[in-house]
Amino acid sequence: MLPATIVPATTGPRAFVRRHALVTFFVLAYGLSWLAWLPYVLSENGLGLVAVRFPELLGSDQFLGVLPGAYLGPVTAAFIVTAAAEGRIGLRHWASRLTRWRVGWRWYVGILTAVPVAVTLATFAAPGAASQARMPSAVVLLGYLPMLLVQFLTTAVAEEPGWRDFALPRLQRRYGAVVGTVVLGVWWGVWHLPLYLTLWGGFPDVTWWQPIEFVAACVPLSIVMTWVFNRTGESVPMVMLLHASVNSVFSLVWPQMFPQLTARDSGHVVLLSATVVALVLLGATRGRLGLDGVGAGSGERTVRWSARYDGGPGPADVCRMADQNGSRVRRPTDVNGKRGTDRLWNATN
Repeated sequence: MLPATIVPATTGPRAFVRRHALVTFFVLAYGLSWLAWLPYVLSENGLGLVAVRFPELLGSDQFLGVLPGAYLGPVTAAFIVTAAAEGRIGLRHWASRLTRWRVGWRWYVGILTAVPVAVTLATFAAPGAASQARMPSAVVLLGYLPMLLVQFLTTAVAEEPGWRDFALPRLQRRYGAVVGTVVLGVWWGVWHLPLYLTLWGGFPDVTWWQPIEFVAACVPLSIVMTWVFNRTGESVPMVMLLHASVNSVFSLVWPQMFPQLTARDSGHVVLLSATVVALVLLGATRGRLGLDGVGAGSGERTVRWSARYDGGPGPADVCRMADQNGSRVRRPTDVNGKRGTDRLWNATN
């Protein structure tokens, strides 16, 4: 006889969050960030409706104008929803992906070299770009690693624990790798749109198509990130390194290599380079993007833990069937392959 399982409450705020974890996350991520960005948008750094100007720090007004809202949005929303829906167990799973640094040195080298190479090759497609390209100065090259560290600790840390650590595993389980990534890419891009009313987006000289192009570029870039995420065993630091590398190249190296090109041209380059790489990955993986079903090909049946909710552990954390008749299931295997207690769970729960 199987022991009774603990049935979570089906009413109240926490039950709502469990049933609608993704919706709650996106609403919080958008609401918290956009509310925090409102003073920046209304200030003289943006629409100029309020006679306040955000000062520059380290040569940029983004540290005080953009980063507070970025930190307050996705990562905070992910923490709140995970804690409410899954408690300490869910928070441990969420945090474990943030510390998966041991993925092999080839991933570090590959990301750090592939990003500037892909961006440079894509830029050569612009008329006259190849003939007018110049080598970055020694000062720029020496400043690249510090810039990479700054981008990692700011933009990447503020965003990826939410987009890729929280939302991506759930979207992949619900819609599959490609569709789930496209959904995430669109929402990731749209989240930035208020910033196009500020100096961040080039306001007031921004064109109507630049925000559209930015959102469009976020989709293939997300496909690349999903492939890295899946192939590295759901390593969020590797996705953060990729994100920081893209920002660092365009913030520091690209403007000096191609001084005749503008910020508008950089949007074309991001879209072109990300699309080409995404198409190659989609073809090479046949649309799986490195997402292999646990137990696939081994004859082992798997089920999701708490499948009735949006939340729960990711693909690496599914429950393994104890036998083939579907009657019993052991506790979820954790991210390090260790079992929890051997108490059996009802497979039909």
